[in-house]
Amino acid sequence: MKNILVLHTGGTISMQEDTQSGAVAPSLDHPLMDFTEAFKNLAHITTKQPFHLPSPHIRPAEMLTLKNLIEAECKQQSFNGVVITHGTDTLEETAYFLDLTLNIHIPIVITGAMRSSNEIGSDGLYNFISAVRVACCNEAKDKGVLVVLNDEIHAAKNVTKTHASNVSTFQSPQFGPIGLVTKREILFHYKPLYREKYDIEQISKRVALLKAYAGMEADVLDAIDDKKYDGVVIEALGQGNLPPCCLPGLKRLRKANIPIIVVSRCFKGVAQDVYDYQGGGKQLKEMGVIFSNGLNGQKARIKLLIALTKTTNQNKLSQIFQDPVCENED
Repeated sequence: MKNILVLHTGGTISMQEDTQSGAVAPSLDHPLMDFTEAFKNLAHITTKQPFHLPSPHIRPAEMLTLKNLIEAECKQQSFNGVVITHGTDTLEETAYFLDLTLNIHIPIVITGAMRSSNEIGSDGLYNFISAVRVACCNEAKDKGVLVVLNDEIHAAKNVTKTHASNVSTFQSPQFGPIGLVTKREILFHYKPLYREKYDIEQISKRVALLKAYAGMEADVLDAIDDKKYDGVVIEALGQGNLPPCCLPGLKRLRKANIPIIVVSRCFKGVAQDVYDYQGGGKQLKEMGVIFSNGLNGQKARIKLLIALTKTTNQNKLSQIFQDPVCENED
């Protein structure tokens, strides 16, 4: 029988609904703690609760705490997998942070819930059981951090929360799930080809995240420099374009050697330096703006926070944000 480390961090999966007001709030005791016996025929469960926080309260500091705790526990005891329960609002960011920083080959699975433990149709216990089943699966090894909800298995890099309340909120646009959870087995369709790891000990940089909009002006960007941020990620328009009024602000940031990462604000596709006009991607690239292949804004921010612990060199940062591409052979 497999040994599974379970880390409860809070979130809706740990909350209860007030029957009178309908408000959902954290409970004093984690409801899933009462179901340890449900796994006695599936795995040996070791449970820890490093913190008990709604996911909007999770910061990179807590993500680093989780990373360090997993590594420490796995050194002290032989575990076959790790399951983390987490609030869904920032779940994808924690998953991607761990995906970039954990160098552990056992399955690491994150799950959560869209409905609290006492709501009709609560999905917390079911998702938790599914996550433990995936963590026990040999095929789940070396696939990076996995996100398991609603019978689907997603790669941390691609998955995102797409609906405010639906139980099928977690999707991987363009890619789809890498596996499925059925009643009898765990089925994987493919394995991510490219993975990267960064050994970090602290997170001390500040990175802002902005979303471009029609008529956006430079003063928004000026505030990034005024407040002494170490970097900025911009969800740009289309394939990576910005209104021309932003250009003075971009130039000021580059003059201050503040790295600027551009992703697309579109739900699908990647940012590229295609358009050649004032504020177009080609001009931005020539100014030193770094284009990211396919990450959404919140994940690009996580990656820049991590990358800045290793280097502030513009060329090295540019390389970090470019995934390998296929080249045609003669």
